[in-house]
Amino acid sequence: MSTETVRTHLFIDGGWRESAGTETIPVISPLTEERIGSVPEASVDDVDAAVAAARAAYRSGWRDLSHAERAAHLRRFADELESRAEERARTVTSENGMPIALARFAEGQAPVQLLRYYADLIEATPAEEERTSTPLPGTTIVRREPVGVVGAIAPWNFPAVLSMFKIAPALAAGCTVVLKPSPETSADSYVLAEAAIAAGLPSGVLNIVNGGTEIGQYLVAHPQVDKVAFTGSTAAGRQIGRVCGELIRPVTLELGGKSSALILDDADLEQTVAGLASASLLNSGQTCYMSTRILVPESRYDNYVDAITAMSSSLPIGDPMDENVAVGPLASERHRNRVLSMIDRGRNDGGTVTTGGGRPADFDRGFFVEPTVFAGIDNSASIAREEIFGPVLTVIAYDGLDEAISIANDSSYGLGGTVWTTDPDRGVDVARRVETGSFGVNYYNLDWGSPFGGVKESGVGRELGPEGLAAYQSLKSIFLPA
Repeated sequence: MSTETVRTHLFIDGGWRESAGTETIPVISPLTEERIGSVPEASVDDVDAAVAAARAAYRSGWRDLSHAERAAHLRRFADELESRAEERARTVTSENGMPIALARFAEGQAPVQLLRYYADLIEATPAEEERTSTPLPGTTIVRREPVGVVGAIAPWNFPAVLSMFKIAPALAAGCTVVLKPSPETSADSYVLAEAAIAAGLPSGVLNIVNGGTEIGQYLVAHPQVDKVAFTGSTAAGRQIGRVCGELIRPVTLELGGKSSALILDDADLEQTVAGLASASLLNSGQTCYMSTRILVPESRYDNYVDAITAMSSSLPIGDPMDENVAVGPLASERHRNRVLSMIDRGRNDGGTVTTGGGRPADFDRGFFVEPTVFAGIDNSASIAREEIFGPVLTVIAYDGLDEAISIANDSSYGLGGTVWTTDPDRGVDVARRVETGSFGVNYYNLDWGSPFGGVKESGVGRELGPEGLAAYQSLKSIFLPA
């Protein structure tokens, strides 16, 4: 996308279709702040067509394929995406500023791995099982059936892989999908569509409609959608949850986070701070599970502030296509301005900025924000309580392990978190006490085979693992007499 790339069609019912509307969505480079492309904005008529195509594909055979047949489709889809992995990674980097070294895995290879994981899983999962009836004699057949048409809404921070969190298990289960990408990152979904066509994915099984909030709201409330899967902000998740609750419609919500890194008194300073570069600042902090509240024993506070400051200030900033860059621009001007406003609030709350605090001096364009560290602040400050979604860390002192865990749990969120210690057993004990959906001991990384999701305002439901497949299945019990 080094030159302007103009897309003129939507992917609906297995092919390219002109939008019924006339509006377009610009693709803006976060590096140059210039327009580098555009995609058509879907109208409500386009959403109707996409949902109708998904409904027809579901009823006409996709749900009735054997698990092995669907697995074969997913593997062909994975092969085609793998052949386009570099193209997709570079497209995402052009759209949202993700460092290319990260994008090659997260946006190029990870969606391929997820398709293959769910192909293997569905092939090994029986559609039915028999159970001995209780209390009366007899047999019950417990059957797993697909829920139907899925409205999937993906965010802009990891658009390719977080779309596939939904697409892969849904298709494996026998559902069909209408995907709405974020308007900031719609271009990479065209690579996804091209792979689906090349793989021979049946028409209507996957459909893609571009649009903003209004199109998302229309899709969520559509009468022919059977389930909604959403990743994004807690504010938007609340609205979606209200609609799905009113409609008695199943929904999976993966929302915001304000996770803690609990550094115990026995932690190795050098190894811990090196690990925090990924656990707290991955993708310029635009990652929902980042450990951005760093809790440090009072006795070691100054040493850790100095070390975290040095680590943050040493991260290379620049062109995200550069293999050596760790911090690219933020995804949009609006988001950069929000992050900068949160940094100003941190100063107003009495926090001390030990590094960063604004735009890098050497960059006269691009949506950049320096990695920023706040010290001298407690957990009551707004920057310690609100999700910033940028490269901003707060270092908070604690006195004793019980207080550390209390601070970690004193949050409306509960998505991720880490503990840092030379005693892994002690770390696991801490993990058990923190109110969160996932937690890492001396590192943090997602496992395709294990559930991911949050508690409290971080969401409802789970993605990944067998639990992620189950989210797209409905259970039916068939009772048989003895």
